[in-house]
Amino acid sequence: MKKILLLTSMILMVASACNRDFDQPNPNSPTIASFWKSEVDAIKGINAVYSTFHRSAALYSRFLFYHGMLRSDEGYGSGGDITLNNVMSFNQTNYNEGLTAGTWQNLFIGVFRANQVIAYVPTIEMDEVLKNRIIGEAKFLRALFYFNLTLYFGRPPIILEPSEPTDRPSNATNAEAWAQVEKDLTEAATTLPLSYTGDDLGRATRGAAMGLLGKTYLQQSKYQEAATALAFFITGEGKGLYTLTANYQDNFKASTENNSESVFEVQFRFNPNENTDDDVDETRINNTGTSIAQFYAPRGVGFSDGGARRWLIGEFKKENTALGTRDPRLPVTLLFDSTDVRGPLSTMVYGRTFASRYGTNTGESSAVWFRKQLNDNEAGRTEEGFRSPNNLRLLRYADILLMYAEALNGIGQTAQAFPFVNTVRVRAGLRPLNLAAGWNQVQFLGQIKHERITELTGEGWRFADLQRWGDLGPELAARDPEFTNFVKNRNEWYPIPQSDIDLNPNLTQNPGY
Repeated sequence: MKKILLLTSMILMVASACNRDFDQPNPNSPTIASFWKSEVDAIKGINAVYSTFHRSAALYSRFLFYHGMLRSDEGYGSGGDITLNNVMSFNQTNYNEGLTAGTWQNLFIGVFRANQVIAYVPTIEMDEVLKNRIIGEAKFLRALFYFNLTLYFGRPPIILEPSEPTDRPSNATNAEAWAQVEKDLTEAATTLPLSYTGDDLGRATRGAAMGLLGKTYLQQSKYQEAATALAFFITGEGKGLYTLTANYQDNFKASTENNSESVFEVQFRFNPNENTDDDVDETRINNTGTSIAQFYAPRGVGFSDGGARRWLIGEFKKENTALGTRDPRLPVTLLFDSTDVRGPLSTMVYGRTFASRYGTNTGESSAVWFRKQLNDNEAGRTEEGFRSPNNLRLLRYADILLMYAEALNGIGQTAQAFPFVNTVRVRAGLRPLNLAAGWNQVQFLGQIKHERITELTGEGWRFADLQRWGDLGPELAARDPEFTNFVKNRNEWYPIPQSDIDLNPNLTQNPGY
């Protein structure tokens, strides 16, 4: 799906503040009246919505990793970015700080673009199947933007029409915001195809909509609704469309993107000639890659702004494989002194041993980094950069299986949930869980929490998991000291940008800020 990353003039479509009157429209600055006329315009429009993913650093190019990982107990701000470190340790005092305000603003840019597609594409005379698909894609993407707004900010205003400068929307309630995500995904699933081929590979599918819908329900502890949505993959139309890859690491390499386990990926592409992260500046060449590898890579390779907590290693070591070896997901997930089981003299960090870079008796020797978004698996790779082509696997089939098991357990069908957890465990070489042990719901949920750590660490879902389970709080400080600062009924959500509240008297700040 690399072609949907191409920029279009549609993203410049804003109301003009110029007072000059021209008889002829400016072809370099299309307006709503001159655009949305053809099938080509509709395709350009939806491509621009996808482009929001890598617009600046504020979304999946970097910041959403910070929110999902560093703000949780699995990671922390480990570099010299003091602002990042303060936000991730619940010490934010500037409510207009770019890390949070930029995320809010760029998510709403995505909503704005999706709203244009949903509003104007229906009026275009074009192939009806393609038209409905494009509208479905826009609804999926709007739902994904609102999923993040609701997860991290709690009470976003719901905007469903192309925005006007005079709009002053009020906050939605958290329940209303989740309900809108549910509605968009339910409607999107009816028109999206099961799969794509060729240049369209990577666009939103019916499976992507149903997977995110299941996650949306689960996030609210709506277990029956989640189980029903996720059954799409087990007994519904999606049965057999997705399988776990034989090699776990294939889910994190640029050379094995869009594989059988992928339900939805954020597509990135290496662009050596890029000179801007601003996708509305068509006079320059946009960066269609992701910078997360540069900011997460170890010192001496990248900026090391995001580190992993060492307690995670112990979670992987709680049990060995059926053959008595270490969980093979550990060295794929984390880069540390013993990523190679033989230790720092054998563990390679971008062409050099861990010991030669960091020694074995220093504070640095205890450092741990997230590995899944790095590119050190490429032969000869000695550095990272700001334009990594490695796609983000936003939804994987393994995540679907674990969510389905959690939903079944939530409705009291614990015995029926075992096979789906065991499918994930067996791929890693672990023994299946023993159903005969007589697990109750609480015990099984505890196991799910462990399984999601070993399977999904470093993929951006940990904060959502902790929020869903009600596990966020100062009690996490035992394994992440930053949680000493966590205030319940406050830090579950970020503050809404004060600049938006100043401009819109109908917006109110989140509790505790």
